[in-house]
Amino acid sequence: MTNILDRDYSQFKISLGVPSSVSKYGAKWRLAFVHIYCSRAFLSKCKHPHSMLPKAVPVKCPSFTALSIKGNDLPNTSTFNVDTAELTSLVKERNLKGIHKLGGVEAVALALETDISAGISGDPEDVSRRQRAFSFNTYKRPPSKSLFHFVVEAFKDLTILILLGCAAMSLGFGIKEHGISDGWYDGGSIFVAVFLVIAVSSLSNFRQSRQFEKLSRVSGNIQVEVVRNSRRQQVSIFEIVVGDIVCLKIGDQVPADGLFLDGHSLWVDESSMTGESDHVEVNLSSNPFLVSGTKVADGYARMIVTSVGMNTMWGEMMSSINRDETEQTPLQARLNKLTSSIGKVGLAVAFLVLVVLLVRYFTGTTKDENGNPEFVSGVSTTDDIVNGVVGIVAAAVTIIVVAIPEGLPLAVTLTLAYSMKRMMADQAMVRKLSACETMGSATTICTDKTGTLTLNQMKVTKFWVGDDSVTDTGYASVSKSILDLFRKGVALNTTGSVFRASSGTEFEFSGSPTEKAILSWAVLELNMDMEKERQKNTILQVEAFNSQKKRSGVLLRSKADGSIHIHWKGAAEMVLSMCSSYHDASGTLRNLDGDGTRKIENVIRGMAAMSLRCIAFAHKETSEAQLKEDGLTLLGLIGIKDPCRPGVKGAVEACQEAGVTIKMITGDNVFTAKAIATECGILRPGQDESTGAVLEGLEFRNYTPEERLAKVEKIRVMARSSPFDKLLMVQCLKQKGHVVAVTGDGTNDAPALKEADIGLSMGIQGTEVAKESSDIVILDDNFGSVATVLRWGRCVYNNIQKFIQFQLTVNVAALVVNFVAAVSSGDVPLTAVQLLWVNLIMDTLGALALATERPTRELMEKPPVGRTAPLITNIMWRNIAAQAAYQIAVLLTLQFRGESIFSVSTEVNRTLIFNAFVLCQVFNEFNARKLENKNVFEGIHRNKLFIGIIFITIVLQAVMVEFLKKFADTERLTWGQWGVCIGIGVISWPIGFIVKFIPVPERPIGSYLKLLRKKFVSKNGAI
Repeated sequence: MTNILDRDYSQFKISLGVPSSVSKYGAKWRLAFVHIYCSRAFLSKCKHPHSMLPKAVPVKCPSFTALSIKGNDLPNTSTFNVDTAELTSLVKERNLKGIHKLGGVEAVALALETDISAGISGDPEDVSRRQRAFSFNTYKRPPSKSLFHFVVEAFKDLTILILLGCAAMSLGFGIKEHGISDGWYDGGSIFVAVFLVIAVSSLSNFRQSRQFEKLSRVSGNIQVEVVRNSRRQQVSIFEIVVGDIVCLKIGDQVPADGLFLDGHSLWVDESSMTGESDHVEVNLSSNPFLVSGTKVADGYARMIVTSVGMNTMWGEMMSSINRDETEQTPLQARLNKLTSSIGKVGLAVAFLVLVVLLVRYFTGTTKDENGNPEFVSGVSTTDDIVNGVVGIVAAAVTIIVVAIPEGLPLAVTLTLAYSMKRMMADQAMVRKLSACETMGSATTICTDKTGTLTLNQMKVTKFWVGDDSVTDTGYASVSKSILDLFRKGVALNTTGSVFRASSGTEFEFSGSPTEKAILSWAVLELNMDMEKERQKNTILQVEAFNSQKKRSGVLLRSKADGSIHIHWKGAAEMVLSMCSSYHDASGTLRNLDGDGTRKIENVIRGMAAMSLRCIAFAHKETSEAQLKEDGLTLLGLIGIKDPCRPGVKGAVEACQEAGVTIKMITGDNVFTAKAIATECGILRPGQDESTGAVLEGLEFRNYTPEERLAKVEKIRVMARSSPFDKLLMVQCLKQKGHVVAVTGDGTNDAPALKEADIGLSMGIQGTEVAKESSDIVILDDNFGSVATVLRWGRCVYNNIQKFIQFQLTVNVAALVVNFVAAVSSGDVPLTAVQLLWVNLIMDTLGALALATERPTRELMEKPPVGRTAPLITNIMWRNIAAQAAYQIAVLLTLQFRGESIFSVSTEVNRTLIFNAFVLCQVFNEFNARKLENKNVFEGIHRNKLFIGIIFITIVLQAVMVEFLKKFADTERLTWGQWGVCIGIGVISWPIGFIVKFIPVPERPIGSYLKLLRKKFVSKNGAI
């Protein structure tokens, strides 16, 4: 211990005060304190050997840290010299005085055992220790909705309640009249059927809720860049611990509460916490507080984490928010309107049936099975009358249940849930349910270039100094002073970093793809030592890169001679316009006159024509500490190659064949943009500036609103565009009636992503602001995945249309048959239980079978639906009319002539009607698979779920007919009778095939009805 105490710990210059009140056993306490402190200091040096380096020496803290020592807590005390509550309150209360009292941000870092240069060690033991001491970076989520919650919600449906009331009355009167052994069938069967419907819908909604929660967890798992053990690395936001040093840049979400360490021009959007839209500047002197959940609007910085999870304001707020995943999509809203309209028709029919049956009953026209009147005035008892009326009311209510297509919302839920799951596997994470269906109507896709159409694997392939190609002549031909300026400009004007574990290992580069390409080139080709360059200079001012200015700059002072230098880099044309001179390869300074400018511009055009991104570097030595933007000297140009993604041309062509226009909006210059667009197939031969297909953002911005609307549809490529130009284009296209999808990855893309009908953000390069503003996240940043989303969107819309056609056919047939039979004979051929069974097949099994069809090739061969197309097309009306007419004709024939045709009893005939009706729906499900295609069996072998559901439906129908006689009110059928029913059902196939040869007008039927109503209204108004 003596040797340890004799060591030089001058670098830990912290005045440690022990309360003066400690007098008893004072010497022992002081000795214990020295032992603890020195042991911790020694362990700290062992754990963090890099902290022995001069760069890692902690700054002297002018204040002191008081320790409260309690003997009974010593064995279990935390090794961190800081109180968690006090640490948490620093940011929550924005306690600047508290930070100064502790000795500044560096003292807080020291107390958290964090090296401000190298970060925490990051080994599992250290991370686990910090999590035990300060908790995890997660928050308590509100309890999930249980299955019971959805069951209760299902019971709130008015129709279900009415049906349950009728079932209860039917059960009561049935037991009273026939005894419990035989009297429970009617009421009990209705109960069973209703509970089945409730169970299926509840389970479906419950599973959808669970899926949303799962997607929410995935979308919340943000990757954050931290410094651990001197190395920048990506970790999950849930793995952030107190003491971590987090690197922030434009668009990042602040992952936890913390304090500003260092950085430049950091502005934060705190609207998510405070509601104030103005951005707040964060700096070391007056406002070092960074709050979890806020977004970086500009600049870059490093922060030290002081609180995580439930100890942050964001964690407290999020734990109290109960996200409601029951958002109603536009298609669901339209279907609810359709359901309401059909329900009104069903209600009217049911009321007519009720009136007719009641009149027939009380006039003695209704006969029982023996041919006697069911009601005889003065003879029938009250129980008989009530029982008869309950049966009539139950039949009428059942007609309402069948008439209301409750399966439509369920079908939407099923198909959206299924498509969301499949899209996740296809690299598209749906954040908003409505985007699934809206994407199917998209007419225009505005896409970025970098990373979406290209691989985002950038490499410097060209290097020019003046008009000399260094790539061809070699680096030895370039003046040493020029290369030195390049090294300085790259090392200090960047948000990236270089890490090398040891001299024998490979370099690791971090930052944006462009930054990594430049750093890699400078280190490997120019032999740049980033750390040495940073040590030689002091950064005075920084202007971070943003997508509007397309350049970044740094003002620095040399430590050697105190000279002040300005370095800029960015888009070649932008930087060139700031320069008045340039260097040639020998280092000679030349004026950028007309001839010199033309030479440089030709170099830029040449690289752009090769699909290279052209970056320019400029420099100026100045006497003023001001980051100027003029009078610079051009150092040179580099060309960065970013090859097109394999398969992107095919994806673009697939979208174009589907009638969807692709527009490329990029920040690159017009020559690079044209080259890439031509390579990807966006630009066709003959499309260029002269035809209006290619233009720059500035030109588009300067158009009058009328000019923009007139020219926007011709545009295929917009180069040198800003996020505002992208927003303008989206607004113009929407005004022209287009359904617009937009891709975006930057913070400034957020307005365009929100304005678009479908916002598509990039999962890899996209900022958190862009992701939160989008509807769908493309996880692999690939345009091929955008085309896949388009296919799935059309599939969702098409599947819903299939189910609508299937369901409306059943609704129309059931309503007409029951109404005609009731009015003419007073007898409803299909009982309550039978109609509920049909309803169950339609609502659940039919929805499941048709909602899970996968995208087909012909979906991408049709033009987009657009914004105003009717949900039920003329083709669907034709198919519905043909199948419903056939079913009505067959069933009414069986109703009035079935007994004589087949020489069967009334009970068997009713069973034949029920069985034929159900089998007609089963075979019509095949017709519903293809709305237009005549071959309804195409691809059926790939949909095993559809085949399985058809098989299950037939088996259950056989059980209903053959084994549930009392429950379903059926009689067993012979093989011949089964053959007749199957034959009746099979005939729907040739009818479906033949009817598709009948042409239909392109103009929707609804438009004719609107026109007639308009004429009628105007005629009445004239009168």
